[in-house]
Amino acid sequence: MTPRERILASIAHREPDRVPVDLGATPSSGISAVAYNRLRAHLGLKAGSTRVYDVVQQLAQPEDVILDRYGIDVVDLGRTFNARPSDWYDVSLWDGSRAEYPAWFRPELGADGAYRARHADGTEIAIQLPGMNFYDQTCFPWIDGYPDDLAGLPAAMGKVHWAALAHSPWDAAAAPDFWARLRANALHLRATTDRAIMVVVGCNLFEWGTFLRRMDNFLMDLAAEPEQVERLVDALVEIHLETLRKVCTAVGDIADVCRFGDDLGMDTGPFMSAAMYRRLFKSRHARMCEYVHRHSSMHTFLHSCGSIHALLPDLIEAGFEVINPVQTACRDMEPERLKAEFGKDVTFWGGGADTRAILNHGTPAQVRDDVRRRVDILAPGGGFVFNTIHNILPDVPPENIEAMFAALHGGGTTANAAAPRE
Repeated sequence: MTPRERILASIAHREPDRVPVDLGATPSSGISAVAYNRLRAHLGLKAGSTRVYDVVQQLAQPEDVILDRYGIDVVDLGRTFNARPSDWYDVSLWDGSRAEYPAWFRPELGADGAYRARHADGTEIAIQLPGMNFYDQTCFPWIDGYPDDLAGLPAAMGKVHWAALAHSPWDAAAAPDFWARLRANALHLRATTDRAIMVVVGCNLFEWGTFLRRMDNFLMDLAAEPEQVERLVDALVEIHLETLRKVCTAVGDIADVCRFGDDLGMDTGPFMSAAMYRRLFKSRHARMCEYVHRHSSMHTFLHSCGSIHALLPDLIEAGFEVINPVQTACRDMEPERLKAEFGKDVTFWGGGADTRAILNHGTPAQVRDDVRRRVDILAPGGGFVFNTIHNILPDVPPENIEAMFAALHGGGTTANAAAPRE
């Protein structure tokens, strides 16, 4: 099987020739730049560099040598943008290691040692405190309440760091030739790789409420002001449907998977009851999934952190075919239970390695045992793409990354024996 065939077979709930693997195809299945630098050093890689394509989460764009070494079956369409050396500049990360930032990202270093990112109008929108790995949101445009007129919604969204500091390809979306470039790049990628192609669209609903109002306020809104919430999410859906129209027109016949995002869960359960999800979000999610299914050949993928077991029947009915990151340490998210209850109806993209306790703090032997146990549960019959539970963070030793992929590929060093030493 080719990598693309492997991914598509698993989504279709047909068991492929081996477990398909993702590393870096989405901003929730990647690796932090600090961890990536340590992995490169461990492997003795001299050529190449660490490019931080997602500046908010400080995620590295995995190089071809890494994708080949670990047998990665899917890539992000966004990696085809910012391809020139002039699109990047050298920086020092918080641990002192070197990397490259996109040329458009120029955070300010303050006297307190923190880096701040600003909107074009000077508003501070995000901060990276000393020693921290992320840029945290500091601007919540509607923190004081909803405006009477939602015509200003796009402008308000533009002051949220997730949009203002968007990862590729969306950092180029304002260019007049963006959609033509997106299609041309997708065609070139399809012609030059046999991996599956992911396009990350976001199209969040619940999360945009939290980005605009702040989490505490928006959670109160769900209960106290549901009419305002519905007004907001209906406006968001119209914005997202226009994005999806353009995405489907440009690459709907080329890309394989369309990745949505909406973190609906915390460790102990969903942020809302199933009844509240049905009232406020389900039909809106369904409209977007239906659009993708009707106007493209892409499969629908939802990234949703936390314990979402109680929402899975509704998410599946709404049209999501793939769920990520499968946080099995959360309540009711045991892999055995998920596979038994939903394994025939949805593909689990994640859940392959415990990033909270074992991948970061365990021995290589413990990592191998953990991975094998999870694969034995989730892989039979297809409906599983291997990925860590969310991103690989800086506290994960490179030896454990090697052990994880060795366990996945049957005990050998890697899928392709050994990476070239450059």
